[in-house]
Amino acid sequence: MEGASPLERYLESCSGQDDFSASPHLFTPMSPYDVELPIQTAEDGVFGSQLSQPKELHTDFSSVDLSFLPDVTQENKEQNLSEDGHETQKELDGSLPSNKDSGVFMDESSLSHPGAAQPSPGASAMCPPLTPMTPMTPASESPGIVPQLQNIVSTVNLACKLDLKNIALHARNAEYNPKRFAAVIMRIREPRTTALIFSSGKMVCTGAKSEEQSRLAARKYARVVQKLGFPAKFLDFKIQNMVGSCDVRFPIRLEGLVLTHQQFSSYEPELFPGLIYRMVKPRIVLLIFVSGKVVLTGAKDRSEIYEAFENIYPILRGFKKPS
Repeated sequence: MEGASPLERYLESCSGQDDFSASPHLFTPMSPYDVELPIQTAEDGVFGSQLSQPKELHTDFSSVDLSFLPDVTQENKEQNLSEDGHETQKELDGSLPSNKDSGVFMDESSLSHPGAAQPSPGASAMCPPLTPMTPMTPASESPGIVPQLQNIVSTVNLACKLDLKNIALHARNAEYNPKRFAAVIMRIREPRTTALIFSSGKMVCTGAKSEEQSRLAARKYARVVQKLGFPAKFLDFKIQNMVGSCDVRFPIRLEGLVLTHQQFSSYEPELFPGLIYRMVKPRIVLLIFVSGKVVLTGAKDRSEIYEAFENIYPILRGFKKPS
């Protein structure tokens, strides 16, 4: 020991004093000084034991709430139905009860949620089917509205040459201005009408409310011409135009009407507020206004006015404005 170096003497003294069984901490691995180890408490031990235990995976997802998931879009639905439409139909037929007899329309959204309320048998018997249907106005619907004649235009041939200046000077309620119009304008009070008398002997009578009034007025004008010394006759009396009007008593969507019946109608609200509808049979022209007023013109007989209105009334009902 006397000749040993200081290092050997130090190692011998340490070997005598060390007790490895009493100091097991000398062999424990030491952590770096810059890392703080968490202190484990009793609660951490409990949760740690639970986390360390492996859990069993349940394959039954019936109790899981999937309401937070987004609904399948319409495009995905169509794609899925196109790819395996037959298989889906078979599965639905096998798993769901038939609803043909119940009369209740089941939406696809109710099939996607198992917890959705299902209709009861009593409610299905009371509720009608919920299939969408657009009501159509029958073509034979009787409106109960009769158009009233407002004006009748008729022509007659007096079969003689006339001196219009002489007629204007000697007849009452007659005016003649050849620079403005090449005919004598004559009026009578009963029936309240106006006649245009030309030098060729042709005459046009307007303003009558019926066929009988138009003929009566034309004969009175011919009689006035006869009293002025002209050999006037009463030939070829004919009704050229009849004008009627009525009110359907509901507003009409003229924009929708002109889009649907483009072949027969024209509508330029900046030029004229009414829609012009040209009916083929009978050959009648109708002026339809948004207020529901209708004017029918171009008829040669009263029955054509009535027939044209019976044809147009169901169409107008289909374009009634919602109140």
